Amino acid sequence: MSAGAYAKRGEVWLVDLGYAAKTRPCLVFSIEAEDTDRALTTVVSHTTSVRGTRFEVNLNIRFLQKGAFDAQNIISVSHAKFIRKLGSLTDEQMQQVEDAVRFWLDLL
Repeated sequence: MSAGAYAKRGEVWLVDLGYAAKTRPCLVFSIEAEDTDRALTTVVSHTTSVRGTRFEVNLNIRFLQKGAFDAQNIISVSHAKFIRKLGSLTDEQMQQVEDAVRFWLDLL
C-alpha cells in the first residue's frame, strides 16, 4: 500500500503533481478512500508564488516555506503520488482553507 493510502484530511504531504508543478506541499482535503473507491485523494496545493488573490490562504506554518494554500488549485491525485507527510494543520487553519474553497466553488 502506498503512502497516500494513509493520508488523512488536514495533513500536509509532499506530492508529485507531475508536469511543471513537480513536487509541492499539498493539503489533504478529501476523506479517506475505501477499498472499493478509486485510489484518489483531493488536495489543495501550497504555493510560494503568492499573488494576493482572494482565494489564497496565507498561514504561518512551521514546516512550510512562507506561502499560501491556493483554493483555486484543487486537484485529485493518485495515492501513488504521495511522497511523505510534512505535518498537519490545526482545526482553525483547516477551517480557513475550507472557507476559501467554499467561496471559490460558490458553496457558501
